Amino acid sequence: MKPKEILSNTPLNDDDCHEVYSYDTPLRPDAFEKDDDLKIELIEKHFREIMHVLGMDLSDDSLKGTPHRVAKMYVKEVFSGLNPSRKPITKLFENKYNYDQMLVEKDITFYSHCEHHFVPIYGKAHVAYFSSGKVIGLSKINRVVQYFSKRPQVQERLTVQIAEELKKLLKTDDIAVVMDAKHMCVSSRGVGDTNSETGTAHFSGKFNDQAVRTEFLNYVNSKASK
Repeated sequence: MKPKEILSNTPLNDDDCHEVYSYDTPLRPDAFEKDDDLKIELIEKHFREIMHVLGMDLSDDSLKGTPHRVAKMYVKEVFSGLNPSRKPITKLFENKYNYDQMLVEKDITFYSHCEHHFVPIYGKAHVAYFSSGKVIGLSKINRVVQYFSKRPQVQERLTVQIAEELKKLLKTDDIAVVMDAKHMCVSSRGVGDTNSETGTAHFSGKFNDQAVRTEFLNYVNSKASK
């Protein structure tokens, strides 16, 4: 089941942090022609210039290594999910126990970056599915969430990318993904609201049934007994 694209005729402005034009991450056709070392070299050069324009003294011991650290962090860490070669390898297992109830992995911590301001988005993802005959290792669900998080994102797109990837892997439409996150583009700049959170959800297959959806959400919202 292919989700409809969310389209908007409204141009982005400085405060539009949640408009989604496509569920595919916007990438140029030549996005992976440069290897990581060259990307780090080029980003380091340009980030050094940004710091220079800001008036920073790059001869200072505390600052002189910053351009390289930032470049390496962008390529190897926080935006490493842009490269499809880093997609986690997933192995499925037979559902030997014929488990036919929902399987839930909740409170998966994720860190991403707002593609409009390149500042952090962070929070929790909650994922559930019904087996179509196969099950996936629990850690692999976390890795799928982290892979799509490690790129410039908007939360709506991230939610659906995770859901669509799990549908392909598990060969089922019976997928639910709920994400709760804080956006630094809201709390550390602009309106400066440090209390608000953003919630997004994707439900398909059996999770379109209100009773099944409610069961999942009740579990997500439950607190573990001490």
